[in-house]
Amino acid sequence: MKPIRPIKTAKDHQEALRRVSELMDQADELEVLVLVIADYETKHCSIMPPDPIEAVKFRMEQQGLKQVDLVPFIGSRSRVSEVLSGKRELSLSMRQRLHKGLGIPATSLLGTAKDGGEA
Repeated sequence: MKPIRPIKTAKDHQEALRRVSELMDQADELEVLVLVIADYETKHCSIMPPDPIEAVKFRMEQQGLKQVDLVPFIGSRSRVSEVLSGKRELSLSMRQRLHKGLGIPATSLLGTAKDGGEA
């Protein structure tokens, strides 16, 4: 495969048009290949939702937040510490406040069945 480069001459232009024609002829093959890959990935490469606590920690890192900044969403400082250390689960109301207050996607806060959230 030749690298793509700027067209500077009539010959370059003709070569570029020829290559576009070749690629267009392969469009059907490309479309089918993309569908086959997507089907495989759907069946074998599913992405599990993040752990809700990891989603909260990620948002804290993104926004430069400290544990004390979570008090309005989770409760007391000790409760925030318990939640972040995994000693206490996030309640539904905590999850809702984190979603509304910090913009954490609800799907990230729902988690999986093992942590009490919806799968």
